[in-house]
Amino acid sequence: MNAADASGSAATGTPALPRRLFDAVVSPGRMAEAVAADPRWLGAMLVGTVLLALSVVLIPWELFAEMQRRMVIESGRPAPEFNESMRTALRVGSIVGAGVTFVVFSFIGAAVTTFIFTFVLGDEGRYKQYLAVGVHAAIIPTLVAVLLAPLRIAAADPQLTINLGTFLPFLPAGYIAGVFQALDLSRIWSTLVVAQGIHAIDKRRSFASAARIQLLILLLVSLVAGWFLSRQG
Repeated sequence: MNAADASGSAATGTPALPRRLFDAVVSPGRMAEAVAADPRWLGAMLVGTVLLALSVVLIPWELFAEMQRRMVIESGRPAPEFNESMRTALRVGSIVGAGVTFVVFSFIGAAVTTFIFTFVLGDEGRYKQYLAVGVHAAIIPTLVAVLLAPLRIAAADPQLTINLGTFLPFLPAGYIAGVFQALDLSRIWSTLVVAQGIHAIDKRRSFASAARIQLLILLLVSLVAGWFLSRQG
């Protein structure tokens, strides 16, 4: 994906991009050490962007249209009608939007991590290191999103995820159920991989300490996301 990613490995000892992405899933400690020492991020960001866009491409347009109609009807407005040009524009927009969202949130997430760990807590990490760790860890939820496409089609739910709420079906619909629904298991996994990277960047920061802080941030985000999910019914 990135010429420097592929060709520079022999000179620097940094694993090639495919190996780093593989390690992010099966051996996050090895990936974290490599990325902390040589924070290459562009190749991993491109792969994550493509995977997230692919997860949208795989879902039939009709499922997205039906979801939008249902949300509009539940809000008390008349159901919209989509002509061919609108369908094409919305389809392309959703695919491009997924990729742009991945890139934007990667940069924002790295900025938040840098602010908390470097400027507030005094770790010695640099923005580029946290960005590299974050985009490598993000390969987990983006890959899971692609693998979930058949289940989303079968369930006629393009927003289907495997989350903590999946294991608590007895919870009544509402805010609490929305919070658990926002706690996606692949995001939790990815968060712990980022914590491993934070530890590798500055050994004074233990994995357990980084994990507690990162999981707290994820919980705070889920508390906000739970409100929006509960509003969707």
